[in-house]
Amino acid sequence: MAIALSSFNIFFTFLLVSTFHLGFSFSALQENHSNGTYSGQINSNSVLVALLDSHYTELSELVEKALLLQTLEDAVGKHNITIFAPKNEALERDLDPEFKRFLLEPGNLKSLQTLLLYHIVPNRINPSHNSSLQHHSTLCRDRVKLSSQESGEKLIDSAKIIQVNAVERPDGVIHGIERLLIPRSVQQDFNNRRSLQSISAVKPEGAPEVDPRTHRLKKPAPPAKPGSAPVLPIYDAMAPGPSLAPAPAPGPGGPHHHFNGEKQVKDFIETLLLYGGYNEMADILVNLTSLATEMGRLVSEGYVLTVLAPNDEAMAKLTTDQLSEPGAPEQIIYYHVIPEYQTEESMYNAVRRFGKISYDTLRLPHKVLAEEADGSVKFGHPENSAYLFDPDIYTDGRISVQGIDGVLFPLEEKEKSETKKEIKSVKVAVKPQRRGRLLEVACRLLGTFGQDSHFTTCQ
Repeated sequence: MAIALSSFNIFFTFLLVSTFHLGFSFSALQENHSNGTYSGQINSNSVLVALLDSHYTELSELVEKALLLQTLEDAVGKHNITIFAPKNEALERDLDPEFKRFLLEPGNLKSLQTLLLYHIVPNRINPSHNSSLQHHSTLCRDRVKLSSQESGEKLIDSAKIIQVNAVERPDGVIHGIERLLIPRSVQQDFNNRRSLQSISAVKPEGAPEVDPRTHRLKKPAPPAKPGSAPVLPIYDAMAPGPSLAPAPAPGPGGPHHHFNGEKQVKDFIETLLLYGGYNEMADILVNLTSLATEMGRLVSEGYVLTVLAPNDEAMAKLTTDQLSEPGAPEQIIYYHVIPEYQTEESMYNAVRRFGKISYDTLRLPHKVLAEEADGSVKFGHPENSAYLFDPDIYTDGRISVQGIDGVLFPLEEKEKSETKKEIKSVKVAVKPQRRGRLLEVACRLLGTFGQDSHFTTCQ
């Protein structure tokens, strides 16, 4: 009897304890679920699913690339969350391409995750109900500032909230913002990486460097200030010959040019086309030759140019013989490019003061002569001249374009072409006379033998 009573007491105590634990666990489960801390499976009505299906496609793609889906599922299971979602344009067009490239590099996954978690607050926030300044902790443990302006606009840090409660779900809300939020730590990582890249591109000091033009070791030159004139003459920076060899490597500035020469050359060619009457010149620069690329490279390295551009009427007078020789178009244009920056005013003042001025051209060793004539500037020699017809078509401080009404040729070439014409005319005039003398001599010889009657030309 005592043993049975003892067994009953043990069983009753076990039943009481089990009932107590079961009731405690059920009440705790209810409390956790009511507080939003229940970590169950994400359902289809979750704010995370709504984000992936929303029109914030750029943000959702970055979330997937950053491998944050599991982290956000855990956060949604524990908290009501608030997502500040930048509009697609802020990530497509407005974001710095270099910064976006930095975020998508595999080695910068942590920076991308920090950036995205900075847009998520583990708490439900309604900006419409908050008028005072508030600070909220984000999932990356940094804090964002929510503030209001006098106009009633709401700001999250410095980004304007453009759509309050864009998406609402039981476990969270999405607010649309005008641009990306960048935490200070990510910005610092980007700045450090960019400075390291610029440092790594610098050659080590003391490394021997061979001059490709002289094939000798270069002497160390003192560092040039940004924007200063090039050390080498422009002829040393030019390609060895038009259309014969590729241009040499960029000058002392390397790829970090202080001037965008290609853009400036493109601008002045477009100006020629819009100005009208200089389409042939633009066509030669772009299509028939590679001079536009050559000029852009020279301007990028710090050189200045003045282009004497013949108009279409002058270019139409060029003959086939003048353009048929190899490299002829390049040689013609080179003679019209002066390696100085001159405007209509500067050239006219010079010829007024000194009478005649000789300007160097890119076609060594030929020079173009300028003098005053009829209140304007006349270029060339008396046999081959052109007037300054359209002054200052394009002037930007690096390239100056002056329109002229004729195509210029060096004096030696003019003499050579005239000599060729004289030789042709002499040949045409002399050949019939020489042929007649030979026939006359032949007929006399045949006549002595009585055979001249057999040839009609001797009759």
